[in-house]
Amino acid sequence: MNVVLVDDHALVRAGISNLINQIDSFVVVGEASSRMDAMELVRQLRPHIVVADITLGEESGLDLLEPIRQASPTTRVIILSMHASEELVAEALRRGAASYLLKESAPSELEIALQAVGRGDSYLSPSVSKKMIERFVRPPTVAPKALDMLTARQQQILTMIASRKSTKEIAYELDLSEKTIAAHRAQIMERTGVRDLVGLVLFAVKHGLVKKPE
Repeated sequence: MNVVLVDDHALVRAGISNLINQIDSFVVVGEASSRMDAMELVRQLRPHIVVADITLGEESGLDLLEPIRQASPTTRVIILSMHASEELVAEALRRGAASYLLKESAPSELEIALQAVGRGDSYLSPSVSKKMIERFVRPPTVAPKALDMLTARQQQILTMIASRKSTKEIAYELDLSEKTIAAHRAQIMERTGVRDLVGLVLFAVKHGLVKKPE
């Protein structure tokens, strides 16, 4: 089965590609470091499987799911992530991911995930599967007034972060230093319990600061 690998770190791609190419019946036919390059490969190669990191620099690997489905409906996607957040896993599944695999997994688990996805099944790393079962058998709860933990300035900065603006762009528009923006971002993460860009975007969407990306 043909596999396209998407990760913004060349050494990581090399390692994962080597692992996949050692697995019987799977071969990496293309590698990409960005969403744009990934979509070009998907349109050209129509791979059976795309293995994509959830974070591609300042981009989100989750934003590949819908475009891949439209461009190549038979292609299935495995999301790689270092985060076991229920919110991220749920969002990946809602958008159509076939598998959510933690980067801390053993190489043998990558083979299990590829084989499962290759035969049309889904696969979640064991450490997140129990959480997701519990999440889907009970109604999700939303903390009331969750934004109250952030100042007005922090809400403004979070909105700009979720709109995919860089630290430099935010600093310029608000007439603040990049160091100040970085400090606000760290406080936002601490107060919301979110640890990465993808999580911040999902938090902002969930609480109405920005619209869900198309």
